[in-house]
Amino acid sequence: MSAPTPTPPGSPGRGASTAFPVPDPASGPYALTAGPDGALWCTLVHAGAVARLDPDGRLATYALDSPSCGPSLITAGPDGALWFTRARDHRIGRITTAGEARSYALPGDGPGPYGITAGPDGALWFTQLYADRIGRITEDGEVREFPLPVAGAFAGMITAGEDGALWFTLNQANAVGRITTDGDVTLHPLPTEGAAPVGICAGPDGALWFTEIGAGRIGRITPLGEIAEFPLADAACRPHAIAAGPDGRLWFTEWGSGRIGSITPAGQVGSYPLDPPGSEPHGLAFGPDGALYVALEHGAITRVPGGS
Repeated sequence: MSAPTPTPPGSPGRGASTAFPVPDPASGPYALTAGPDGALWCTLVHAGAVARLDPDGRLATYALDSPSCGPSLITAGPDGALWFTRARDHRIGRITTAGEARSYALPGDGPGPYGITAGPDGALWFTQLYADRIGRITEDGEVREFPLPVAGAFAGMITAGEDGALWFTLNQANAVGRITTDGDVTLHPLPTEGAAPVGICAGPDGALWFTEIGAGRIGRITPLGEIAEFPLADAACRPHAIAAGPDGRLWFTEWGSGRIGSITPAGQVGSYPLDPPGSEPHGLAFGPDGALYVALEHGAITRVPGGS
């Protein structure tokens, strides 16, 4: 267990942020999601473990069966468990709120699962970095795969859209993709060359919002494929993950600048420092208390008050 450590102000809203250090600073907090138990769940990508931060600030870690499995993105599943990708040993993991974990092997030679989300069909959908496929796994571990119509796409994060389809980023193909639950794929090329999209989420306006890590921009795409891009003040800030907040704004991590940013559906952008400056923020999620939590690869989860 870890006690909270206050950090200096500098966050949006009122009060100081609070850091919750993980036991091993080198374990690499990477992605966050809110669990059905009222806690925040975080992957520790360098340690082969998953952490749980409860509402009282107590942090527990659960070691997986392989310290080198590379747990990456994580999401709450329809079965009340947390599901996550294991990018380095090419498996999909599942952990209950009691900390009981298991995993499922994927077909093929090193597909590199990365993004994962709960789909509207009761299954989990995931991307494959190295296989140019989108995968689907049921609660009992049955896997189905759908090929993408492009090679070397490097599929990144994935989310469910309000249109009943799944939307995902194609980092090296410079596009955003859409797949129906029947497996029909549509790709939407981005206007900016080298945008290298990574994070994606459903916005409060019915559109999908995504980060352009290579261009320092935030993108917006409607279900009809209409794309808008919004430049950030620091073109080298490398926006990574993005999440919709209860305040109607979209919040994102600026991995390169050690900051978090926000954007309104109208395109008004803000940026706020984190402490320490070189903390390498990756994932983020809103907790049951309405605050924004950010996974800092330097070794902590930080709570940012006033982000709601």
